[in-house]
Amino acid sequence: MNANTCIQPSQFLPFSPLYQQSFLIFTQKPQSLKPNKKSCYFSTRVCDYSFKVGVVRTQKSTVKCSVSEVEEQKEKQQKVVTRAYPFHKIEPKWQSYWEKNQTFRTPDEVDTSKPKFYVLDMFPYPSSCMYRLDFGNRGVGNLVYEIQSKCGAGLHVGHPLGYTATDILARLKRMQGYNVLHPMGWDAFGLPAEQYAIETGTHPKITTLRNINRFRSQLKSLGFSYDWDREISTTEPQYYKWTQWIFLQLLKRGLAYQAEVPVNWCPALGTVLANEEVVDGVSERGGHAVIRKPMRQWMLKITAYADRLLEDLDDLDWPESVKEMQRNWIGRSEGAELEFCVLNSDGKERDIKITVYTTRPDTVFGATYLVVAPEHSLLPSLMSLSQRESVEEYKDLASRKSDLERTELQKEKTGIFSGCYAKNPANGEAIPIWVADYVLGSYGTGAIMAVPAHDTRDYEFATKYDIPIRWVVKPDDDDFIDSGKAYEGGGSILNSSSSTSGLDINGLDSKLAASKVIEWADTTGNGKKKVNYKLRDWLFARQRYWGEPIPVVFLQDSGETAPILETDLPLALPELDDFTPTGTGEPPLAKAVSWVKTTDPSSGKPAMRETSTMPQWAGSCWYYLRYMDPKNSKELVDKTKEKYWSPVDIYVGGAEHAVLHLLYSRFWHKVLYDIGVVSTKEPFKCVINQGIILGEVQYTAFKNPDGNYVSADSADLSGEIIQEIIPEEKVIKSGDSFVLKGDPGIRLIARAHKMSKSRGNVVNPDDVVSEYGADSLRLYEMFMGPFRDSKTWSTSGIEGVYRFLGRTWRLIVGIPLPDGTFRDGTVAIDGEPSFEQLRSLHKCIAKVTEEIEGTRFNTGISAMMEFINAAYKWDTLPRSVIEEFVLLLSPYAPHIAEELWFRLGHLNSLAYEPFPKANPDYLKESTIVLPVQINGKMRGTIQIEEGCSEEDAFRLVSQDSKLSKFLDGKSIKKRIYVPGKILNVILGPQNIKAGVR
Repeated sequence: MNANTCIQPSQFLPFSPLYQQSFLIFTQKPQSLKPNKKSCYFSTRVCDYSFKVGVVRTQKSTVKCSVSEVEEQKEKQQKVVTRAYPFHKIEPKWQSYWEKNQTFRTPDEVDTSKPKFYVLDMFPYPSSCMYRLDFGNRGVGNLVYEIQSKCGAGLHVGHPLGYTATDILARLKRMQGYNVLHPMGWDAFGLPAEQYAIETGTHPKITTLRNINRFRSQLKSLGFSYDWDREISTTEPQYYKWTQWIFLQLLKRGLAYQAEVPVNWCPALGTVLANEEVVDGVSERGGHAVIRKPMRQWMLKITAYADRLLEDLDDLDWPESVKEMQRNWIGRSEGAELEFCVLNSDGKERDIKITVYTTRPDTVFGATYLVVAPEHSLLPSLMSLSQRESVEEYKDLASRKSDLERTELQKEKTGIFSGCYAKNPANGEAIPIWVADYVLGSYGTGAIMAVPAHDTRDYEFATKYDIPIRWVVKPDDDDFIDSGKAYEGGGSILNSSSSTSGLDINGLDSKLAASKVIEWADTTGNGKKKVNYKLRDWLFARQRYWGEPIPVVFLQDSGETAPILETDLPLALPELDDFTPTGTGEPPLAKAVSWVKTTDPSSGKPAMRETSTMPQWAGSCWYYLRYMDPKNSKELVDKTKEKYWSPVDIYVGGAEHAVLHLLYSRFWHKVLYDIGVVSTKEPFKCVINQGIILGEVQYTAFKNPDGNYVSADSADLSGEIIQEIIPEEKVIKSGDSFVLKGDPGIRLIARAHKMSKSRGNVVNPDDVVSEYGADSLRLYEMFMGPFRDSKTWSTSGIEGVYRFLGRTWRLIVGIPLPDGTFRDGTVAIDGEPSFEQLRSLHKCIAKVTEEIEGTRFNTGISAMMEFINAAYKWDTLPRSVIEEFVLLLSPYAPHIAEELWFRLGHLNSLAYEPFPKANPDYLKESTIVLPVQINGKMRGTIQIEEGCSEEDAFRLVSQDSKLSKFLDGKSIKKRIYVPGKILNVILGPQNIKAGVR
């Protein structure tokens, strides 16, 4: 079979009707992807839509290889499977029990006299696409190929890390008597689902629901104790009714408005693209040119809350790094707005002024040029006739770059002289006006005064274009002026006096000079003091179909905006068969003509609906509130319920959401606080960012053009070097490095990468659960290392915790019977535990409780492992001790714990059993180290119990292998014993044996 030939779907049966019109192409499976025990993975494309899932080299022998894999799988399945314990029976049993009995349902009405614990995961986004090709195990002769869409291929093992942590906390708090709110839902509007719909013609609602079902089944298979009765999806009208309601409240308060803003416009695709759809100035789909084009868009005035968003960070129990990122994003700075008058060709002042914002007004005498953004509104008035064509060309080039590309510090600065000059108000000098893309029209005033001697970016630009550089701040080091660098610090002001303007700041300190410049500018009308923010208002519209409709209409006769009535919410998204871009810049909703044409509910006049939709962020800004009261059709959330459950006690998610999601949520929450919907100023009391789980370590070797291996430390990576991934079994560790087993002189590069489909290093949790069980996966994810740190996945590592659970099972249930099954019940007895057994138990209780509450889950597991090691040395297994340990284990490994609890004679779930409490009496160290002297000389130590008698202490000395040799053949003259402090043995003369002189 040729890998470059599309294959007719009729060749593969049975086949989903969804794909009857699709064609497939096989491509080589990445080397690093380990064979799946249930299925083989391929990158595919749907030929009739040119849908691209992955880019790898093709290989003609793919199918042949896959057939051999199927044979291998069949062979493995014929072998008897030996499991450390019967997790394959236990886990489905207890998942079914929990669901049937609604074990984790939080009642609508709870006992509010009890403490509450609201623990929340950043809810998942089930909206990315891939394919998985399943090979039936029906023998090579009658292989049946089944294709299964994986648009939203589900979780990889990195996803359950945070979910497991929150579940452990939720289970602990339930057992400690708290009312626990632990819900789950879906952030289901978004771009990937719509892109998939455009490529395949499948409605995004269909793929989104399929993805949600897939995610839900995976989460349930891991035993997470979510209250599924509170499940929400941002795509459901009964949910986005309240998203639309919040928008109307923002509109009423002037916090939602329309403005002309630049967007990413792709002429070839005829659509506006999101930032993530643009790569290096071209569209991700098709590689078409993208330009920046002004378009009327909805904006949310988050800047009105900038100070409150900044100030209230101080009271939050969040990672300091996250708070600092938000502070930097808000970017509050104090400075001045100064006005520079534009000059005509004769050097006379025109009736045009350029306003600049600067945080360094003390350097105004050092401003030797101005820079305006290519999109500055005054630019058409600033271009000379001779420069107009060059400036227009530069504007066009700048429009093809993203804001990130334009402001990249490392990039070479570019610009064009406008042909005009402006007057520096401080000294009256005429300075050139340049146009440069490193200045953004969306920040500050869209113009800057450039002081090249004291700003690195301005210095690089001035040096490139031979613009004068004037020093106005004296560095501490006099030689710095000749260093070829800008000096950005403070100091004594020089070269800053003008009799024309009346401003003289020479000799002043920078801070005092800045204050004097602001005072002078305010007095003379040349400027004013100004507080500025990097924070920009939130662009709140997408020219897309798959999003919340914006609940406003535009009157046809006047274009005036009118909100729809709150009683008419939700404004449902109309069904569309064609959701492809219009090609005109209008959103796809413009195609729903009968839906777009409407009447203004207040005046009855003809009107047109807004056809842009809300961005994906909208539904996730407030979902935590809906979980408190998910079925309320009369209000967003009941005030009594909100007051009890707010704020979220612990919110767990990735650091990638540190700014936008958390900032937008805080903004909406503060608006809702101002209008009386919520009772707290902040939504999330404590935020925790889990670390990233990296794929398994990959070992890379290097070959020269002759095909010979070369050591990584001597390889010329810039030359013609071939990289090769080496299997783990061909690698050994040598000192701090990894080398080829067959040639230890060849050093390899060992590196773990973030899991991604393109690298082929994704580990599917379904496969782990199938082989080791959900409890092993949960336990391993917590045991890998500190929760907040990044760590590397290792399949051999999960085998360790799997063995621990197996040992726990055999300790309590007993060894397997000859047929491999296990006896009913347990081997625990009803006898009284010994002091040592109780001490081991309570030390474990104290450690596990402390570590869970401190989210140091890995060390809590270590404590339980130590307990099991100790318990294996006991002669008997007291039931009271084992029951307490099973309760300790349950937050981490709930399935095995429930089964052991049942076997110990309990008919109900342990989910609400009181969590064990450590008895301080058993935590005291009852043994002490006693120094031992022989004839006054220190010879060693022994371990004794508190209150140990002199006779018992001496007996221990006599039995000690090291100390007893000093006593052999000696008489004891005296013993000096200070209880708990010291034992000194004084020896008499050496004994003389009979017959020996």
